[in-house]
Amino acid sequence: MAADNVRLASMPNTTPSRTTDLLSHRLSVLASGPQRDALTTGLRGIERESLRVTPDGALAMTPHPHALGSALTHPSLTTDYSEALIELITPAEHDASITLDKLDELHRFVYARLDGEILWNNSMPGLLPATDDGIPIAQYGSSNIGKLKYVYRVGLALRYGRTMQTIAGIHYNYSLNEEVWRLLHADQQSTASAVDFQSERYLALIRNFRRTNWLLMYLFGASPALDRRFLRERNHTLETFDADTLYRPYATSLRMSDLGYSNTTAQAALHADYDTLHGYLDALAKAVSQPYPPYEKIGTQRDGEWVQINTNVLQIENEFYSTIRPKRVTYPGERPLHALAARGVQYVEVRCMDIDPFEPTGIALETARFLDAYLLVCALEESPLLPPGAYCEANQNFGRVTQEGRKPGLELTRDGQPIAMREWADELFAKIEIAAKALDALRGDDSHARALAAQRAKLADASLTPSARVLQTMRDKQQSFLAFALEQSEAHAAYFRARPLDAGATQAFADLATQSLEQQAKLEHDEVGSFDAFVAAYRAYTLNRFSV
Repeated sequence: MAADNVRLASMPNTTPSRTTDLLSHRLSVLASGPQRDALTTGLRGIERESLRVTPDGALAMTPHPHALGSALTHPSLTTDYSEALIELITPAEHDASITLDKLDELHRFVYARLDGEILWNNSMPGLLPATDDGIPIAQYGSSNIGKLKYVYRVGLALRYGRTMQTIAGIHYNYSLNEEVWRLLHADQQSTASAVDFQSERYLALIRNFRRTNWLLMYLFGASPALDRRFLRERNHTLETFDADTLYRPYATSLRMSDLGYSNTTAQAALHADYDTLHGYLDALAKAVSQPYPPYEKIGTQRDGEWVQINTNVLQIENEFYSTIRPKRVTYPGERPLHALAARGVQYVEVRCMDIDPFEPTGIALETARFLDAYLLVCALEESPLLPPGAYCEANQNFGRVTQEGRKPGLELTRDGQPIAMREWADELFAKIEIAAKALDALRGDDSHARALAAQRAKLADASLTPSARVLQTMRDKQQSFLAFALEQSEAHAAYFRARPLDAGATQAFADLATQSLEQQAKLEHDEVGSFDAFVAAYRAYTLNRFSV
């Protein structure tokens, strides 16, 4: 596999017909024989972030609702950066429709427990406190691990500011049935171990994703505007939509542009190596162990209180902002990099999806079906290595589409040569159609084909994209960004409140919340050792070198 990738890296202009032939061959291998159902029985999970806001759209300053359980120990309801930034996490399911049903149930339970507040159904935040330090950081109790989660977030505030951390999104977790990898392993007569082969293929998926994820920004980006106060007087090149709203006329996702998840100098210099798992682990391990002078100036403590876990480029590996991550379920107390090193890549986490403000749960089933077909193509296609030049080119294409993706005649760069975005997208759609047909044939329906057709329509008519629809709705109703987002959020709140869970489901969720609170209390009661010693052990653990 590695030798094949080296050869392809020197021949970046792989012809579409050749890659299509390989894609078709691999789909044929997987879709025939007694194991053909493996292609439709991978796992899908969704993590949906959303700010709790008051009825007028201002950030809620209340604690995470006690009735939702412990944000530290609850498996499905937690918080991200801010106490107000709730995160709803579904179980991993074999079909995206079941995943979305679970997400719907979580929303209905949350709404039954929110006291007059609503969930902000937009990636860019609503009305924030007047100052950055007015945004409340999430609290996780008095256990050492709870304190560590809080200190990590204080460190994020010092490094990036609190305001940026209020941006919300959808994370889509995707895996293929391991039987798929076994069949491909045999077909390719690979000499790698089963674990190494699977990791190699997931990294191949990631490389293809990184080269083409600009397509997702065009199709699903839904944050072309923001409230002027979000920028807190920072310099910008946005245009004025109205007195309170800034935007870009052709933007798709300001959330994923340099105005949203912008990388600091430290992160901008960090190029994750997606060519090999060892290279990826080594790059991240160095980032969590190498001091960064500006963070050293901040220090780890102020007035006897911890303000950062460490002064390294990254405090922990999850601080690395990326549109996609290789993942492995961890054991209790295990670090993500150690899990990957020990047992290989198990799934990928797609992190670039905006919240869809027109969908109550923030993501449509049609979107998930398209993602499944697109990610399958990324997994099965040839995947040239991603050297620094290609890495930068991919980032530039992605950034260009976030800021001006709907601009007529937009050109991107592929292998150093200009190419019309529309032309490249057409090539990608031809491949995704092959995967969609294969999935539908196995399922006995046309759900992926219909999802593909809906996205093709957006390519033909940019006014159908979510980003264009957001701006058009604001124009038609003469709404500011805040007024638009609040109206959408209110409508979705009413949708969930009108559909309460039955008594059995409500009780099951309530029991889970109670159990999580009891778990946190037990952790705090049984705690042994000081927090300083806990941090020291944690930091020493991250300094270990990771090997595969």
